Amino acid sequence: MNGLQIPFTGLKQQYHNLRQEILDATDEVLRSGQLMNGNHTAEFENWLARRNGVKYAVTLHSGTAGLECLAEYYATDSAIVPPRVLIPTVTYPATANAFQRAGWDIHFVDVDAYGVIDYRKIPDVSYHAVVAVGLYGHSVMHVSEIKVWRMMLSGNMTLIEDAAQHWLAADCQRIGSAAISFDPMKNLPAYGNGGAVVTNDSDLLHFARAWRDNGKTTHSATGTNSRMSEIDCALMRVKTRYLDQWQRRRREIATYWMQRFHGHGLRCLITRDNMQDHAIHKFVIDVEQRDILSRNLGLRGIETRVHYAQPLHEIGTFRQHPGPDILSIGSALCRRVLSLPIYPELTDLQVEYVADQVLDCVNS
Repeated sequence: MNGLQIPFTGLKQQYHNLRQEILDATDEVLRSGQLMNGNHTAEFENWLARRNGVKYAVTLHSGTAGLECLAEYYATDSAIVPPRVLIPTVTYPATANAFQRAGWDIHFVDVDAYGVIDYRKIPDVSYHAVVAVGLYGHSVMHVSEIKVWRMMLSGNMTLIEDAAQHWLAADCQRIGSAAISFDPMKNLPAYGNGGAVVTNDSDLLHFARAWRDNGKTTHSATGTNSRMSEIDCALMRVKTRYLDQWQRRRREIATYWMQRFHGHGLRCLITRDNMQDHAIHKFVIDVEQRDILSRNLGLRGIETRVHYAQPLHEIGTFRQHPGPDILSIGSALCRRVLSLPIYPELTDLQVEYVADQVLDCVNS
């Protein structure tokens, strides 16, 4: 098995598997001459709304654009200027960037051992909004905690979900509006950027539709150019036919690795307890000497990545905002986590090889 190359994504193999369907869908759109805001966009948005258990979905250029749209929309109904938002410190910078660009007062909060916001650590301070990030695909709105969140939100605090990684969690319930992503790294990947806002709020529906199209049609508020094209949406509709199959395969791989790694000096962030509520976006392990393990796996042909190397309260412009100290769980977690390649196109032989090499490196 020496020299086996296992890249971090299976995008090339996925395209090979779907190539003719992708080309046919592209050709159909180009022949129609309807390149924006056509039937494929409408049908894909209808599918997204149903899949998320909400009334409305609006496609946008990216998941980041979805967050920016939500940040601007909810800033307008705050009695406090600037509005104050609480964001978990372990997330991609785009989460905080969206609110910083919209003029919010950002406060960071620590996470639990799985990288998800720990509501028990939320300070006793008035916030206009809290952003729930389902890191790695871990559901933050599963049934067991829904009552806790409803109690928290009863004090006029708005829940905004950064659901880029967890929107496919099986037991996830939307009690707020959410931004989702179709980045090529995601479970339902676009060929480039793509995202959406999903909501039950009809006012947000109209705001988002205008916002993505430079304020059209009334231009009563400012907007931007943030649409997914008809080709993008047509290709996503092709992929939705396979999504459940892909999710089952991700679950099979995660289950096998959980069993193989049990009791071997590393911790899987997907467990028997949270598997049912997990979108299986990333398979992340918590391990000592993470960088050495990553380097050794690379020498054995296995590409790994780190999500994320530092919590937001320790980097760049975000250091100016209130948040946890350097002894936070988030700080410790970021120094130990390693993401293994997990995607439906992995063969059984490759899945077994990854497990063998991880255990050999950890136990040697």
